[in-house]
Amino acid sequence: MQYKLLDNNKFEKDKYSIVCLRYKDIYDIKKWRNQQMDILRQKKKLTDKEQISYYNNLIVPTFKEKNPKQMLFSFLYDNICIWYWWLTNINREDKRAELSFIVDTKRTKNKKLYEKDFSMFIYLIKEVANEKLWFNRIFTETYDIRPLHIKILEKNWFIYEWRMRKHVYIDNKFIDSLIHWYVHK
Repeated sequence: MQYKLLDNNKFEKDKYSIVCLRYKDIYDIKKWRNQQMDILRQKKKLTDKEQISYYNNLIVPTFKEKNPKQMLFSFLYDNICIWYWWLTNINREDKRAELSFIVDTKRTKNKKLYEKDFSMFIYLIKEVANEKLWFNRIFTETYDIRPLHIKILEKNWFIYEWRMRKHVYIDNKFIDSLIHWYVHK
């Protein structure tokens, strides 16, 4: 599948690439989402049936839309999906979108590998969002339980904008949520 909106549906550097969300990746994504519910807005485990339905009924139709409200991608290393990411809350008029993503949990355990993957991911999403979709601003929300994640965002030109105090309830306590943004120059 490909987004009608993009003239190029594959973005590459070294062994990394970004492609439109592939059907074959949805089961890994479901597994990663279910393993990392504490950092997502997801409140219950997903089933295979729900994941297939989501892909077929909500994602596939967006590939044909002229201006989809969300766009989903697979982030690959050597053609194997290691992350899943999406642009959501897309506002074409104001040229902005929210960036969300989920990572293969095995790759997050190695801090150096996670930083390398994450930095390359940011490099490639800037190409997609700025050069192909012409967004002026990309923002992301991170729960304040991920210091390495926040450090990597800031190292790669995402700027801390504000803190939403006691914004989410995780493990029986309220956690702050941080907003970072990147503005295309």
